Amino acid sequence: MRKRLNTIWGVFGWPVLLGLLIGLVAVMSQSNLRYALKQQVKGLFTLPAQQTTSYANAVSKAIPAVVNIFTLKRVNLPRNPLFDDPLFRHYFNSADIPQQQRMSSALGSGVIINKEGYLLTNNHVIAGAEEIVVSLYDGREAKAKVVGLDRETDLAVLKIPLQNLTSLVLGTPQKTRLGDVVLAIGNPFGVGQTVTQGIISATGRHGLGLNVYENFLQTDAAIHKGNSGGALIDTNGHLLGINTAILAKKDSHGIGIGFAIPADLAVSIMNDIITSGEAIRGWLGIEARTLNENVIRTYNLHNRTGVMITSIHPNGPADKAGIKAGDIVTHINQQPVGNGREGMNLIAQVRPKNSVQVTILRNGEKLQMNAIAGKRPKNI
Repeated sequence: MRKRLNTIWGVFGWPVLLGLLIGLVAVMSQSNLRYALKQQVKGLFTLPAQQTTSYANAVSKAIPAVVNIFTLKRVNLPRNPLFDDPLFRHYFNSADIPQQQRMSSALGSGVIINKEGYLLTNNHVIAGAEEIVVSLYDGREAKAKVVGLDRETDLAVLKIPLQNLTSLVLGTPQKTRLGDVVLAIGNPFGVGQTVTQGIISATGRHGLGLNVYENFLQTDAAIHKGNSGGALIDTNGHLLGINTAILAKKDSHGIGIGFAIPADLAVSIMNDIITSGEAIRGWLGIEARTLNENVIRTYNLHNRTGVMITSIHPNGPADKAGIKAGDIVTHINQQPVGNGREGMNLIAQVRPKNSVQVTILRNGEKLQMNAIAGKRPKNI
């Protein structure tokens, strides 16, 4: 019997077992295939997880370095017209009646630049203030000392006697591009520290009549009263500019056009004020006007950008370099002067006693003149 079973197993057993194994493999393969197909189909109808864009890291780095500034100013109240009435003066001697005064509170923002307590704000924020109080993000307060002012760029340098300060890392405003995301931090309307977001709308903006020297970063980040002197930062939390002004229609608070002084310019002026007591600017001793159509036709100019020198300061840097009235300046240090504002800024950036290459047109001939920059006099 056993021999017979062995014979049957030998004839049918191995083929049956092999078939079962093949069938099992096939079933497992189909199962895996169905699972893979199911996952693919599921992926077609499943939306990918959305990534949330946040600037919290940049804000957390920068916001401790942005301060609120409160000022007290003494304001003279208008005299009552009755005091000047002849009949009143006949019966009452009003000559000794003093003009009434009151203290007016103003507010703005500022940026801590280094851990020694130096900070930047706008000159118009603290102009005429008799007392300046700085309030930090961590709740501390201190009276601030005015180190110096630069009215020509509307900047002021203050110092506070506090320790363990957080300062902002200087960014690269000269490398900003149109469309770069920026954040404005300040104290609008006194509501407290506020962050708004926008983009860079323009760079090198000038000719607005706000300051003598203008080279603004323009942004659409919301800037309101109280934001002046605050920080404009990039998405890494680095300082790009000091918020200074907005364009606004009558009876409105802004139309999405704000301006910031580039941080590298602001910090350079701050360093000058700390070391020299004033902003140091280069000077060539020329007066010029933009090229209008009459000048372009009269002199048959192909180059339509530049400025014509109208007068030269005697013994000034330009005079010593051989530059003359009537010359047309097209470039300063190989940079185009545009309508003159760009050239004015380029000259101002040159340190006194440094060489300045001036490209001019004289009688149709292009000349390269080298001048040694002087220090811009205060009365000019």
